[in-house]
Amino acid sequence: IMAVLSFYKLEVADTMLSDLDTFPVIQLGDFSLKFELDDLTPEFQEIARKELRESPEKKEESLAELRELLKDEPDLWIPIDNDAYLVKFLRPCKYYPESACELIKRYYAFKKKHAEIYDELTPSKESNIFQQNILTVQPNRDQLGRRILVIELGKKWKHKQCSLDEVFKGCVLFLEAAMLEHVTQVAGAIVIFDMEGLSLQQTWQFTPSFAKRIVDWLQDA
Repeated sequence: IMAVLSFYKLEVADTMLSDLDTFPVIQLGDFSLKFELDDLTPEFQEIARKELRESPEKKEESLAELRELLKDEPDLWIPIDNDAYLVKFLRPCKYYPESACELIKRYYAFKKKHAEIYDELTPSKESNIFQQNILTVQPNRDQLGRRILVIELGKKWKHKQCSLDEVFKGCVLFLEAAMLEHVTQVAGAIVIFDMEGLSLQQTWQFTPSFAKRIVDWLQDA
């Protein structure tokens, strides 16, 4: 199925890791996929309570502690009064403020180290990767509620028309937009690489520097 991509604007830039205010809309036949920004359903509220130690009291306590920790990081520009922004880091750290603070610092260190990737990174400026139809967010989540991103870097990937840097930028845009979703913050996301039909010429595109960036991204961001 050919995916048709458009963008919609949303005033949530203050809660993003990157300076994004437009988000992809993916048309799959009669199905239109938008990122879900609704609050948690009762089912996922219970999952967050059991697996992430989330409760109104714990959230308030952890937010207050994280804000105090971030005040000691003058080199980081952090919207510390924005609860939604901070909760994105607290949830994967199970509401341990020290761990969330370290995650924030690692993320911004990665962003600074790879500034050439993040400089003016917006969906509209990276339209080529979306037009290649090799990045697909599945319309349904898996049985655990996780978002599924499929990256096809085999026979569908025209490496002379779309570089690996563009693929990486597309992944960053999709996953950062997905992490605005409360359900994804709780359930997570998975990435599937489809390498069927990968040619020898394509393998030469995977340079050591690109591999190092992927390792850094997985470890630090």
